[in-house]
Amino acid sequence: MLQFNSSVDFKLPTPIHQIHETLFEEKGVQLFLKRDDLIHLEVSGNKWRKLKYNLQEAQRKNLDTILTFGGAYSNHIAATATACRLAGMKSIGIIRGEELNEKDNPTLRKAVQDGMRLHFISREEYRRKNESMFIEKLHQRFGDFYLIPEGGANEFGMKGCMEIMQEVQEHFDIVCIACGTGTTLAGIVASLLPHQNALGFPALKGGEFLEKEILNLLKKIGYSTSQSFQLIAQYHFGGYARHTPELLQFIRDFKTSQGIELDFIYTGKMVLGIYEMIKNDYFAQGTKILVVHTGGVQGNGRVFFPEYRMVF
Repeated sequence: MLQFNSSVDFKLPTPIHQIHETLFEEKGVQLFLKRDDLIHLEVSGNKWRKLKYNLQEAQRKNLDTILTFGGAYSNHIAATATACRLAGMKSIGIIRGEELNEKDNPTLRKAVQDGMRLHFISREEYRRKNESMFIEKLHQRFGDFYLIPEGGANEFGMKGCMEIMQEVQEHFDIVCIACGTGTTLAGIVASLLPHQNALGFPALKGGEFLEKEILNLLKKIGYSTSQSFQLIAQYHFGGYARHTPELLQFIRDFKTSQGIELDFIYTGKMVLGIYEMIKNDYFAQGTKILVVHTGGVQGNGRVFFPEYRMVF
């Protein structure tokens, strides 16, 4: 069983908070936020859920080193480095962008402080990250390791995300989740009740391709569906890690009104999109919506004004 050398307890199940807005009352819709960002002070949200069973599998195989992939501001890289430190394991991060170094931003600096060894490669090389020959070269360079795909996108990652809905006792009609690799959405879909549906909000421009990835993940666990989820792909605000003044102002206003911080890469885009969908009568009156806050606010500091105080 995975053990952590940490004085900070994991908070499970995570709480569910109702979001009150005059708009919701006018439209006859209820919106609730599952606070997976509160799972742990350092390893929050779906990052922890996707790492949990992967780290256990590595320990089962007697491997003490985790190797994974990510970009310069990757929440997954940050979470993996911290989780491995807490579990007494080593970590290696293969970072997209050979022009980068560990001093480029707080995410990479924190990963190094948590003991992660960073290896920077070109974007061209990075596109080969799933090829067996490329992975073999990594083994030749770094020795034995347990490989976790970018974003924790495998069956073990999905297994952890299936536990999100297993913690939910209340009735909800729609479950909303922001998407990077689609792993969390796949776990949600596999846990839905027959009457429920899920909406995925890709953070990437052109995120419709994730449908195939999600169906492939579900197929690996013997689950087949094409009806219980839909991708809402228009709320990417320019693409992955891009943002607009409108998005940043919405995040500021939401924090002021609700006391909850959203991140600008995933949850902020999704929640703003849901507000617009409610305003445009996308949801029928009486619909009860659950939104999963997947954490990741560690990257907010680089886009907000210096006086903007982050809450972890």
